[in-house]
Amino acid sequence: MAARLTAYLVAFIVGVTFIAGLIVGAQRADDGPIDLIIVNGKVFTGDEASAEAVAVQGNKVLRVGTNREIQRLARAQTTVIDARGGSVLPGFNDAHLHLLSGGLALDQVSLDEATTVEAIRQTIRAWADVNPTHPWIRGRGWRYAPFGGALPTRQFLDQLVPDRPAYLVAFDGHTGWANSAALALAGITRTTEDPVNGLIVRDQRGEPTGVLEEAAMGLMSRVLPAPSRDERLSAARAAIVEANRVGITSVQNAGGSVDDLELYGELRRRGDLTVRVYQALSVDRDATPQDLDALDQARVRFSDDAVLKTGAVEIVADGVVETRTAAMLEPYAGSTDRGHLRMGPADLTRLVTELDRRGWQVMTHAIGDAAVRATLDAYEAAQSANAAPPRGRRHRIEHIEAPDPEDVSRFGALGVVASLQPAHGVPPAADDPWAANLGADRAARGWMSGSLLKAGARLAFGSDWPVVGLDPLLGIFVAVNRTSVDGEPDGGWGPDERLSLAEAIRAFTSGGAWASFDDQRKGAIERDMLADIVILSEDVFALPPESLLEAQVVVTIMDGKVVYRRRDTTEPTEH
Repeated sequence: MAARLTAYLVAFIVGVTFIAGLIVGAQRADDGPIDLIIVNGKVFTGDEASAEAVAVQGNKVLRVGTNREIQRLARAQTTVIDARGGSVLPGFNDAHLHLLSGGLALDQVSLDEATTVEAIRQTIRAWADVNPTHPWIRGRGWRYAPFGGALPTRQFLDQLVPDRPAYLVAFDGHTGWANSAALALAGITRTTEDPVNGLIVRDQRGEPTGVLEEAAMGLMSRVLPAPSRDERLSAARAAIVEANRVGITSVQNAGGSVDDLELYGELRRRGDLTVRVYQALSVDRDATPQDLDALDQARVRFSDDAVLKTGAVEIVADGVVETRTAAMLEPYAGSTDRGHLRMGPADLTRLVTELDRRGWQVMTHAIGDAAVRATLDAYEAAQSANAAPPRGRRHRIEHIEAPDPEDVSRFGALGVVASLQPAHGVPPAADDPWAANLGADRAARGWMSGSLLKAGARLAFGSDWPVVGLDPLLGIFVAVNRTSVDGEPDGGWGPDERLSLAEAIRAFTSGGAWASFDDQRKGAIERDMLADIVILSEDVFALPPESLLEAQVVVTIMDGKVVYRRRDTTEPTEH
C-alpha cells in the first residue's frame, strides 16, 4: 500500500512539473525576447484610451495591457519608454500627399506664411538675396487672397527678381506665376496657344501676365531644371525625416511614376525608408493600352508589401475652386462659368472601367460637385461592367471639397473611400476666393466629413503636403473643431460636420490603412499588428478640443524602431 502511494505521489509530482514546464515554456515562446516596451501611456485601442502599456517584439505589437502586465515582460535587452501620461496612438497614415514634391519644396521659397502682398514681397526678396547662386528662383505656397481678387503679375516678380528666371506655384498646385525671364525661356508669348485644359492668363493687350493655370503649367515644366537623382534622393530623405517628426509612419503618394517607386526602393536598400509608402501612379485620358500594360508590369514588381508597394492609379477629374476650374453642377457666383471636367463623363467612365477590369484601385481627384458626381457614376458603371477583383475595390475620391448633398449617401452604397484633407477646410473668410466663388450656400457645406461618415463612407485623412502643412494634429484639430487655430468662427464652421476625436484619429490611422488595403496589418495597436506607434506629450482625450494643438509628438516608432525622438525629451530607459 505504501509503495502504491509513493508511486502515485511521484507520478503526481512528475505530472505537475511537466505541466508547469509546458506553461513556462509556452510563456517564454510567446513573450520573449521583448525588444521595446511603452509604459505609463494612454493607449488608444480604437474607441478610447483603454490601456496603459504596449510590448513590442521585433516589428510587431505583442501585447497591450496594464503597466504591471507589460512591465513583467521586460528583459535585459528591452528598451523601455515612459510615455509620462501622454497619448499612445497608432502611427499616423497620411492618405494623400506628395512626398517628393514636399521634400523638394523644403529647399525653395516658402510662401505658406505670407498672408499679405508685402509679406510675399519680403519673403521672395530675402530668399533671392540669401541664395545668389541659384540659377532659378523656385517656390510655392502663395495664396490668392492677398491679391484682392486679382492675380499676381510678371512685373511684380520682375521687380523682385530681375536677374534670374523665377517661377512660383500657388498653394493648391494648380496655378504657376512666372517672371518675364522665365516666360522667355519657356517661349510663352502672346501668340502661344492655350493647351487643352490649361490657360495662359493675358492682359488687355493679349500679353501673358505671368500666370499659368492648370495644364498651361506644363509649358513651364519643360524648361525648369530637373533635379538630379541625388537631389531627388536627398529631397526624399528630408521629407521622410519631416514626416517622422510629426508622427507619420505611412504615406500614400497621390500620383507619380515608376521612377518614384525605384527611388523609394533605393532608399529602402540604404535603410533610409522609415515610412511605409503606397505609391499611386498617374494616368490621364490619353493613356494607351500599352501605357496601362506598363503600369501592370510595375504593379507586379512592386506588389503587396508592408513597406513599399503600388496598386493604385490617380486620375485628375477637375481643377480647383479658387481658379474656377473645379467642375460644378451650377455656375460659380456672379458667373455663367461652371468650370470643367478634364475629360468627358464617357471618357472618364471608359478609363475607370478599364482600370477596374485590370484590378487597379482608382483614386480620382474630384473637388467640385459635378466632378464628384461624374466620378461616382464612373465607379458605379465599372462595378456593373466588371467582376470584383479578389481583394475588392475600395476606389477612392480625393478632396471632395464641395459635394452635392444628394451624392453623399452614394459613397457608402458604392463602398467608395472618402479621402479628405481636413486642414484644407480651415473656415474661409467671406472674401476668400474659395468662398466667394462658390457663394454662401455652397460654401457652407464644404468638406462634409461628418455627413460622409454618417452615410457609411470610409474616411481616410491626409494633408496634401506641400499644399498645406504636413502635421496630422492640425488636421485632427480642424476636423474636431471646424475652426481656425485661432478659434474662428465662434461656434465652428458647419458644426454639424464635426467629428469626435476618436473618429478623427481613426481617419488618420485605421481609415488610411483600409484605404491602402493594409487594415490587416496596421492602423491599430493590437496584437500582431505592425509596431508603428506615435507617443504624444499630452493625453489628447483629456484636453479640451480647442487645446488639442498643445500636444506634440515626442516619439515616433516605425517597424518597432524609434525613428524620431524630440530633442528635449528624456532618453528611453534601458534595462
